[in-house]
Amino acid sequence: MKQAILYVCHGSRLKQACDEAISFIQRCQNRLKADIHQICFLELFSPSIKDGFESCVKQGATHIAIVPLLLLTAVHAKKDIPNEIQEIMKQYPSIKVTYGKPIGVHEKMADTVIERVYEMSKIEPVTLVVLIGRGSSDPDVVKDLHSIATLVKKRSGIQEVRTCFLHAAQPSFQEMLVQVSSWNKRNVVFVPYLLFTGLLMKEIEKKVKYAQAENPNIQLSRYLGYDAKVEEVFIERVKETIANKDALFTCNRGVVKNAASHG
Repeated sequence: MKQAILYVCHGSRLKQACDEAISFIQRCQNRLKADIHQICFLELFSPSIKDGFESCVKQGATHIAIVPLLLLTAVHAKKDIPNEIQEIMKQYPSIKVTYGKPIGVHEKMADTVIERVYEMSKIEPVTLVVLIGRGSSDPDVVKDLHSIATLVKKRSGIQEVRTCFLHAAQPSFQEMLVQVSSWNKRNVVFVPYLLFTGLLMKEIEKKVKYAQAENPNIQLSRYLGYDAKVEEVFIERVKETIANKDALFTCNRGVVKNAASHG
């Protein structure tokens, strides 16, 4: 048996974002035991998932643990990546594959959000914290970010934590900005629930800067990034996948078996 880990990053048109993901994965590799470590990207950057999988095979992998470096469970994690894996498996029916979960809802992710808030200002009872999610038509994305917000509230003592989304879910980030722009006596801290910099982060920064001209009490924290707590949760997901605990499915001889739900 020769165990490989195939790390699937999202990908971005911005090279800096991809470099951040690669650097993070390389840090994680030092804490993970496997014969082969391979990084690939879902879109917009190379190597592709197919290229990454084939690289593992060429290096002699007999077992491949495929782990998505994604924050929340949505279409990419549920359909796009699994569908691509199934197609690849048709060419390599003898390879055993386990597919893991995204980072998902975890107390340490809530703690990372809290750290971002406290980096900005002293929290007062009336402070409003708003998590900015990427957004998706998948209702699980809305549910999971709301769960993170609930954890933040419980673990921080912050009285009000809301969510908004950049696209495809409600309330929208723009709607939330308009709403809080008139709250001149209340601090509002927006936290981008994003792993990496990119075009979305630039869009957020531009809109917040415009809103701050009307209400200087609006603040924008840095995005989550790949800090130590994110690293701990991701490593936990990788180990689960290698052990086939809570994996979305296993593939053996080209047959896909559902092992657990990402819900």
